[in-house]
Amino acid sequence: MDQDEDRILAAELAALGAVSGGSGRLTGLVAKVLRTNAHEVDLVIALPFDACVRHVATVLERAGRPVASPPVEPGGGTASVRVVAGGGAGGLNPVVVTAWVARGPQDTCTVRLRGAAKEGLIKQRAGEKTATRLAALLSA
Repeated sequence: MDQDEDRILAAELAALGAVSGGSGRLTGLVAKVLRTNAHEVDLVIALPFDACVRHVATVLERAGRPVASPPVEPGGGTASVRVVAGGGAGGLNPVVVTAWVARGPQDTCTVRLRGAAKEGLIKQRAGEKTATRLAALLSA
């Protein structure tokens, strides 16, 4: 898990804690020590690179709120998109979803989709379920 995912998830959980009347700061600190449920899905999408990046961004932005994407190497052959989506029971567990898009052969692109969420005592597998759900939407 990269530090940005961990930081984003801690901040999202702290905000939820503060809204629900708890101590947002304490919730954020506890979130840093919780285990993370992460899952990655690899896809091949039959679209030219630029259209593929737009498709991935559209699908992910419908599912969640955009946040700062991880950096990609210059050269125009890769891109990344990152959102925070709701997962778990009632969509209340924040899930950081990151998609890395790379140019493929003959008007295709490859997408690595990663969902990461914090797990409490009750295992919801929100990262895994959200990544799988969004992968299905991207493939449709």
